[in-house]
Amino acid sequence: TMAHSKALLVLENFIGGKFVPCSSYIDSYNPSTGDVYCRVPDSGKEEVEAAVKAAKAAFPIWSSKSPLERSQILNKLADLIEHDLEAFAQAESKDQGKTITFARTVDIPRAVYNFRFFASSILHHTTECAEMATMGCVHYTSRAPVGVAGLISPWNLPLYLLTWKIAPAIACGNTVVAKPSEMTSVTAWMMCKLLEKAGVPHGVVNVVFGMGAKAGEALVCHPDVPLISFTGSTLTAQRIMEKSAPHCKRLSLELGGKNPAIIFDDADLTQCIPTTLRSSFANQGEICLCTSRIFVQRGIYSEFLKRFVAEAKKWKVGNPSDPTVNMGALISKEHLEKVRSYVKKAQAEGARVLCGEGVDSLALPTGNQKGYFMLPTVIAEVKDESCCMQEEIFGPVTCVVAFDTEEEVIERANSVKYGLAATVWSSNVGRVHRVAQRLQSGLVWTNCWLVRDLNLPFGGMKASGIGREGAKDSYEFFTEVKTITIKH
Repeated sequence: TMAHSKALLVLENFIGGKFVPCSSYIDSYNPSTGDVYCRVPDSGKEEVEAAVKAAKAAFPIWSSKSPLERSQILNKLADLIEHDLEAFAQAESKDQGKTITFARTVDIPRAVYNFRFFASSILHHTTECAEMATMGCVHYTSRAPVGVAGLISPWNLPLYLLTWKIAPAIACGNTVVAKPSEMTSVTAWMMCKLLEKAGVPHGVVNVVFGMGAKAGEALVCHPDVPLISFTGSTLTAQRIMEKSAPHCKRLSLELGGKNPAIIFDDADLTQCIPTTLRSSFANQGEICLCTSRIFVQRGIYSEFLKRFVAEAKKWKVGNPSDPTVNMGALISKEHLEKVRSYVKKAQAEGARVLCGEGVDSLALPTGNQKGYFMLPTVIAEVKDESCCMQEEIFGPVTCVVAFDTEEEVIERANSVKYGLAATVWSSNVGRVHRVAQRLQSGLVWTNCWLVRDLNLPFGGMKASGIGREGAKDSYEFFTEVKTITIKH
């Protein structure tokens, strides 16, 4: 194996502006082949300690720079990533299993835009002032960066979601210690190589690779990290809340979803069907905003189902580097097993699997036989109480059920513990507004999906998280506000 491992990519932690080797490593797999793709540092307390120390040391200089100076550096970093867009896209696709098309058009452009967006927004914030003439007083607020931010990002949109945290954190003048998912660390490591060239001072951005239970926990428990931004599972978030409670840390948690799509009988199916296929199966269904519960009004239920399944069957699954493929591989063998187990449970409960897993055969290219692939899977006649309708599956599986009235579908859509995103399809404007108002969901898209303006708040209700991110929201989270009163 030694000869074999020489060819592997070996990542190193990035601490205080330098790449630092680690004493032990973990394997990261290429999901489309099932082979080990690279070795990732298995960091723990020591590495996190060194990274926090470097971030703390860099804080006074970085936080005293003007917003304009920081803005120019962020823009330079955006330019450098954009210049290497193709290399980043190839690496993301290989490491994560997503299609090269998705990485090229969604992940990497959005990572670039995250830096550009916060480079701009940081220049436009103003503070408040209130006069109290009768008391001869004036009050005003001032905002200052908090300190060292701990950022923990997931494996589904690796660079996209990591930069969505790093950009606002450093734009506001904080320094950071980031821990990407151990399953998808390569693009974060590639970004580290560009930091110095962009003019990011040593220690402002530190990246520690490793497992949540070890590296993540050390970061969350560190007394000198006052703020944690996390995207991932509700279960991990509960642990983060427990571990950070003794330190009273400030938390932003973006968690799972069990997002409903509600399709009324006056929906425009020519728009609705292709968009709902994307909202169910894009990125292998591994997006927290994917719709996995599709409620269709009874009048169009059978027509919708027939057309939806026919289109789902046309989706091509295979080698992610093939530009004609619609869906790549799932992240890991374990995850694929978990997603498959939900389909088996649905069948055991008497639901009908209309296409995909266990129904249609999947033909894979020679090199991809051992990859973690699965066909887009549509399940009908599932009960609302079923775990397939209650739990986040996070794979290419969607359940389609019928409903009769507006009142009924709102209640059923709200009957899960999550509340991240919802989509509503109808050509009746009044109904669209009424339903959107009553859905317990941080985001509601009507007659579209995943149209994002980064200015506006992003985040969920209930078990889907705490806090919001966006121009104003991220600024508020990553700064500490002070009210100053002057008597004159």
